Amino acid sequence: MERQQRVAAVVLAAGESRRFGGRKQLAELEGRTLLEHVLELARSGGLDPVVAVVPVWLTRPAVMEDPALRWVRNPHPERGLSHSLQLGFAALPHDADAAVILLGDQPTIRPDAVRALIAARGERPLVATRAAGRLAAPVLVERSHFSIVDEPSGDIGLRELLNAHPEWVLAVEVAQHAPDVDTAADLEGLRGG
Repeated sequence: MERQQRVAAVVLAAGESRRFGGRKQLAELEGRTLLEHVLELARSGGLDPVVAVVPVWLTRPAVMEDPALRWVRNPHPERGLSHSLQLGFAALPHDADAAVILLGDQPTIRPDAVRALIAARGERPLVATRAAGRLAAPVLVERSHFSIVDEPSGDIGLRELLNAHPEWVLAVEVAQHAPDVDTAADLEGLRGG
């Protein structure tokens, strides 16, 4: 009997939130924190495990006592998104066949975008969402290419690699990318304010 493919999630949520002006991870939208929205999307989408890379001060939400949730603390958020990415991938189990990168400040990521990434697996080692000609998160990385997270530095994540190596990337078209909540005004916009 063939083993079922295991697709994990790496949720990046350890940023310093300078533009937001506070602890963005705890900001609420519709009764839940931004991070809880993204964690719930990963869990309900069948991603297992869900590795959340968070600041050292952030405690695990009581509503998230799921054993499939791995809490990884980033003691150096000043090193940028790339460091969180490296910590998250280092925490993946040896039997994870692929991982979907989710951003903790995108609480409105659509579940169908994640399903589309998973459904498109197989042709190329990376599957990324594309809207208006731009590749962006969420992005799926096959185990064969997990080591690419060691290449970037600073606060860029995989953006430059996606653009530099189109031969690695299968693009899945989406109507639009989920907006990042970078500022308090961004959050108010999502709240309809």
